[in-house]
Amino acid sequence: MHGFALNINTNLEYFDYINPCGFKDKGVISLAKIIGKEMDFEAEKVKLKKHLMEAFEA
Repeated sequence: MHGFALNINTNLEYFDYINPCGFKDKGVISLAKIIGKEMDFEAEKVKLKKHLMEAFEA
């Protein structure tokens, strides 16, 4: 099984204790870390839903 996670403003420290997806040479990142500021969770959730609905023609 596999899942999907969108880390928006996630505290990434906890990922130091696990190997997500079994990858030992890969890390975990968040939108906030990429952009350099905290993101509006609700706004990002709406955007994600829109893109997923388009991608899956729902």
